[in-house]
Amino acid sequence: MTEAGEIERETQQIAEAIGRDVRALRRSRGLTLQALADKINRSVGYVSQIERGISNLGVDDLRKLGAALNVPIGFFLEHHDADPADRGVIVRAGARRKVGSREEGFTEELLSPDMTGSFEMLRTEIAPGATSKHLIHRPTEEAAFLVSGALEIWVEDRHYELTPGDAFRFHDQNVRWHNPSDEPAILVWVVAPPVY
Repeated sequence: MTEAGEIERETQQIAEAIGRDVRALRRSRGLTLQALADKINRSVGYVSQIERGISNLGVDDLRKLGAALNVPIGFFLEHHDADPADRGVIVRAGARRKVGSREEGFTEELLSPDMTGSFEMLRTEIAPGATSKHLIHRPTEEAAFLVSGALEIWVEDRHYELTPGDAFRFHDQNVRWHNPSDEPAILVWVVAPPVY
């Protein structure tokens, strides 16, 4: 294959991957094609083309999609420099996509290779002393394993203190958290269905 042909193939693979991510994010947020089209001021046909990987997206379109789906623009681009043999299967430590959070002191990286599965896996880091500012409620089933640090969680009105090696699960419930220690709390978190 010529260099130009290789570049074209790579560009097409990126467009298809972005399309899969947009579709998964749209569905996880309960948006129709029309609702997303309205949010980015485009036609339903254009959004459909994005999701099928047959539209050339500019930075402005990616910015609008990110805002409409509540993810940073980099979410769509960060994983595309991965080895093509890894795509869809492997996520290398240096190639994790950062996903948004409105909570100060709460950062997450996507451990799942893409958004097409029935669940997503995240590496979550909660800064020392950080506390959720409000109750979190998502229509999801979630489980997490505390790798290091300490964590307090409240599921509805029940309080739990966790230490490394502990795990928890909740389903469609109100949750809040606090890191009481002076070191980051590191968790591996699983969410079904995907929300990022």
